[in-house]
Amino acid sequence: MDEKFFKDDELPRLRRLYRRLLSSLDGQFSSGDISGLRTQISEAALKGTLARDRFGFNPILSAMTTASALCQSVDPDKNMVLAVLLSAASRSGYFPEGAIARHWGDDVAGLVRGIDKVASLYSRNASVENENFRKLLLTFAEDIRVIIIMIVDRLALMRSINHHPSENLVREAAYEVNYLYAPLAHRLGLYAIKSELEDMSLKYSNRDMYTRIAHSLNETKAKRDQYIAEFIAPVKAKLEAEGLKFEIKGRTKSIYSIWNKMKKQHNTVEDIYDLFAIRIVLDCPPEREKPECWLAYSIVTDMYRPNPGRLKDWLSIPKSNGYESLHITVYGPEERWVEVQIRTRRMDAIAEKGLAAHWKYKGIKSENNLDAWMANVRDILEAAHNGPMELMRNFKMDVYAHEVFVFTPKGDLYKLPMGATLLDFAFNIHTKVGTQCVGGRVNGRNRKLNYRLASGDTVEILTSPQQEPNRDWLSIVVTSKARNKIRAVLKENENRSAEIGKELLQRRFKNRKMDYDEAMMSRTVTRMGYKDAIAFFSALGCGEIEVNDVVDSYIECGAKIAGQADNADRISAASYTLQPSEDSPATDAGNSDVLVIGDNIKGISYKLAKCCNPIYGDDVFGFVSSEGVIKIHRSDCPNAAHIRHKYPYRLIRTRWSGNTGTEFAATLRVVGKDDIGIVTNITSIINKEKSVSLRSISIDSNDGLFQGSIVIGISDTSALNQLIKKIATVKGVKNVQRNK
Repeated sequence: MDEKFFKDDELPRLRRLYRRLLSSLDGQFSSGDISGLRTQISEAALKGTLARDRFGFNPILSAMTTASALCQSVDPDKNMVLAVLLSAASRSGYFPEGAIARHWGDDVAGLVRGIDKVASLYSRNASVENENFRKLLLTFAEDIRVIIIMIVDRLALMRSINHHPSENLVREAAYEVNYLYAPLAHRLGLYAIKSELEDMSLKYSNRDMYTRIAHSLNETKAKRDQYIAEFIAPVKAKLEAEGLKFEIKGRTKSIYSIWNKMKKQHNTVEDIYDLFAIRIVLDCPPEREKPECWLAYSIVTDMYRPNPGRLKDWLSIPKSNGYESLHITVYGPEERWVEVQIRTRRMDAIAEKGLAAHWKYKGIKSENNLDAWMANVRDILEAAHNGPMELMRNFKMDVYAHEVFVFTPKGDLYKLPMGATLLDFAFNIHTKVGTQCVGGRVNGRNRKLNYRLASGDTVEILTSPQQEPNRDWLSIVVTSKARNKIRAVLKENENRSAEIGKELLQRRFKNRKMDYDEAMMSRTVTRMGYKDAIAFFSALGCGEIEVNDVVDSYIECGAKIAGQADNADRISAASYTLQPSEDSPATDAGNSDVLVIGDNIKGISYKLAKCCNPIYGDDVFGFVSSEGVIKIHRSDCPNAAHIRHKYPYRLIRTRWSGNTGTEFAATLRVVGKDDIGIVTNITSIINKEKSVSLRSISIDSNDGLFQGSIVIGISDTSALNQLIKKIATVKGVKNVQRNK
């Protein structure tokens, strides 16, 4: 080993760690393994390729420290230790992955690759508080053993930086551990590591508070242990006397947990309710769970006075995440509050491993797929008999196999679905960036819009203000966000072109002193082979069709319709095969003399216009619509002036004739005081009229007034006028008139 590579105190520490590591591995390494590993690490040190990390630590010493901690904290396999010791040489470029695979096998090479990829994330300046950072870390790791190595590596680091001169680096490490690695340790069931990481995180981020709590706990440790034993003893005896099978244990909460309680309850250490925690886990069949839990509750509360305000009954009504337990806080000996949790083994398993894993119960953010995956890993870790890491070899990190995570040059991290392209990423950043995207640089190399991204890529988008989306882009993107944005922009561009096209056409009409008719234009659009007006006008605005061709087609359509209108007054009844609407009078022989259309032509089918609802006796006229249907309008119809001005050639003289036995629909608008019985009085008058029927009534009351809309069936205008006069006499009616 090159001693120049080490500071004065580092080489002795390395030798101690080396001996401890060999002892921990207990013969897993052969003499050839040890010799080869020593030679390769020494050569890397001699070549000067190994650099100290950002904390200034020697990479070989750090690797040895992590490997030693790994042996103490978990039961690692030989390959995990080799990967830790070789990773520094691999990152320096001295010992590439291919060489590692040849010397130590593919499994070790895969682990080293995962460690190197995870370590590379920290060179991206990405924020660890970004939820996507954790997901990318899990994706990069590829193997669950890499995550365990990284957790233990942070444990070793936190133990080493207690007196580091850079407070900023220490605080960053503490924050990273608390946000990222402690929750991961808890999910994997590495509870001892999780608690130590949390405690050290508090120590480095709020040393005064940590010292205060630790000092308070250290001063009272012996008394605390004695107190817990004294609290448990009578409870245990009574539970045994009742014939219950159980496990009971007591503990003092961790420093970090106590600190959380202090923040939530705004109390001092001495005032924390549940500084002491006792858990009673009952062993009973499912049908006896609730009775035995409540029996244990009764035993505890008979012995110690409970605080009713602190009772949490998740036994009768479990939490939505499946958590079941009884939590009580009792006033124990020496006037101290103690929390007691009562549950069965099944409930305890759910709380620790199932739907309500303890980390979720504490409120840590979770995801369903990661929950199930981590629970499976934890079960394997706990169930293994021949070394749990042996079962981890083929356990691949595919929890985010359907997603990719990519960086911006500034270190911002984005999540996209697998198969996402550079264009998807551009739209994910911002719609304007997407619409103006002309390409990009991925990991420093120029790429086209359709380049498919991979996790860990650093992507820089290139834009141009002249760029616009086209329909081909829809076949490039895979995200719904990008696809919807592209469609919206294409639709917006089409509408803009349509406005330009319509304005161009109307201007041409004005120049040629022609009237612009919407119905005629609809016929022209269909005649020219377009399904809708937007596409037609957009094509016109883009120059795909000539405006003069449109005008010529429009004139031809107009001439055809005008020729039909000139003969409208002379048309025979046989030329019309129109069906009357439901509210139109019948046009059979018995009522063929109700309307005379044109030059004394009777019996022609027609429709009464719904805009004015004419009835017998009204002054009316006929209008040939664009569909060739004759519609009967009142002369005072709101649309009459427009029709006469725009389409004089379509008007047909129409008059009522003979007697009618037909009932027509008419609508009355009534306004009056909101008095009791006024509506009854109005309907009573209508019902008494023999030639009138009430079809519907709608009343709206507001601020002491009512407004009503009454639809009636009536024979003619004379009967209608008589009815209006009668309704006007009703007490409280202010106004009644026919709806125009």
